[in-house]
Amino acid sequence: MLAKLSSYALDGIVGYAVDVEVDINSGLPGYELVGLASTATKESKERVRSAIKNSGFLYPAKRIIVNLAPADTKKEGPFFDLAVAIGLLAATGQLENKLYKDFVFVGELSLDGKLRHVDGIMPLLICAMQEGKKKFVIPADNAREASYIDGIEVYALATLREVVEMLSGVQFEPVGLSGYQDARIQHGYDVDFADVKGQTVAKRALEIAVAGGHNALMIGPPGAGKTMLAKCVPTIMPDMTFEEAIEVTKVHSVAGILDNSIGIVTTRPFRTPHHTSTVPALVGGGMKAKPGEVSLANHGVLFLDEMPEYSRHALETLRQPLEDRKVTISRVMRTVEYPANFMLIASMNPCPCGNFGSKNQVCRCTPQQIHNYIGKLSGPLMDRIDLQIEVDNISYDEFRSPQQQETSAQIKQRVERVRALQRERFKGTSIMTNAEMGPREMNLYCKIDKDCERLLQKAFDKLSLSARGTTRILKVARTIADIEGCEDIKPAHIAEAIQYRGIDRKYY
Repeated sequence: MLAKLSSYALDGIVGYAVDVEVDINSGLPGYELVGLASTATKESKERVRSAIKNSGFLYPAKRIIVNLAPADTKKEGPFFDLAVAIGLLAATGQLENKLYKDFVFVGELSLDGKLRHVDGIMPLLICAMQEGKKKFVIPADNAREASYIDGIEVYALATLREVVEMLSGVQFEPVGLSGYQDARIQHGYDVDFADVKGQTVAKRALEIAVAGGHNALMIGPPGAGKTMLAKCVPTIMPDMTFEEAIEVTKVHSVAGILDNSIGIVTTRPFRTPHHTSTVPALVGGGMKAKPGEVSLANHGVLFLDEMPEYSRHALETLRQPLEDRKVTISRVMRTVEYPANFMLIASMNPCPCGNFGSKNQVCRCTPQQIHNYIGKLSGPLMDRIDLQIEVDNISYDEFRSPQQQETSAQIKQRVERVRALQRERFKGTSIMTNAEMGPREMNLYCKIDKDCERLLQKAFDKLSLSARGTTRILKVARTIADIEGCEDIKPAHIAEAIQYRGIDRKYY
């Protein structure tokens, strides 16, 4: 007897339909799984056998053939365990009701018949819904994640027996819809800009960076507060919209790092990979083409502490996602695309000892050592960093000053006002911030007068700027004008933006 069921699998963060066909014939007992299945998928044979027996059903002592179609697509993961088990029960007549034809089954089985959590449920369900699927059976541990998707009927069940009972007519309640606002929690940060003494210029530059979605690099001696400033950046970033939260959750779900108790990412990611991270760890890859740090930081911050300590090869791979805001991972059997719309915040010492250029400490490095250290960051990579900020040690009086510093909440109010202005400006497009502007948008919103033109030309000649570096100065100037509430870019805005571009030339 033949039984056909529907299931789904993932290719990156894109789901695709898989038809599970189970055929049982007379002959020597055996089990054959076809359809270009991976090792993890082939091992479902023993999981399904034990789950059926331990759930109180009969496992057929016949020849069993399971086909996963389409046959030319690689099937990976344990997504199909539940569909295969239901197909076996239907093909042997232990499940007489034909209701299973209306459902999509996704889930891994344990040996005792329980349904285990699987990664990537949210993107899988969204893709299936877009293809017209309406009813789903998934593991109970994935219920919270599925509850944020409207327009589908999802049954999150704990065991194989419960699934059979539901398909036999026993009433089970589908997963209720959860509201995003209800899921959001008040996230307490350990740091605040009010705790950072001095560093007025750095705070101003980071406010500009967050307001316009620009990349920033802080360079200065050890102990100046670069890491603390970077950790304060999430405290002034705008709250995520529901659409952004869904996109971030998709990537985190596929990567297997989603908090199942919440089921959705409610705060902007802040990823801090160690400097020993490999290229696949940063941009994604490996045998399963998993997302890397640049994708896990989507709509958030990727912080690279002591940037020159990362391998040159790993840093150069950041150039494409910084420009395109997505990353494409190509393997022999597949090509996967992940979003990578992140803010890069980096820090570094100006030399191996860290004291070059300091007003308080003496540098003992040779010019060649300084050149080699700074030279680990290539010109094309530095060109993609909009703001380059000098951070020096503060004085004792600044450190012990009782003067109240501006809080993150106060800065965040200004940032949200500027971000709201940009959303209105780019309404109807996929652009959200000034940093994402293309040539067409720059021609519309970055017009400058003759005084600004002369100032920009002087900077172009004196700093030997590239075309990319010049356009990024204009984008930063547009953000500064937005912060100041000016409709037009003025020479003062251009001058401040230029100040944030000269560090690489100075140290190189």
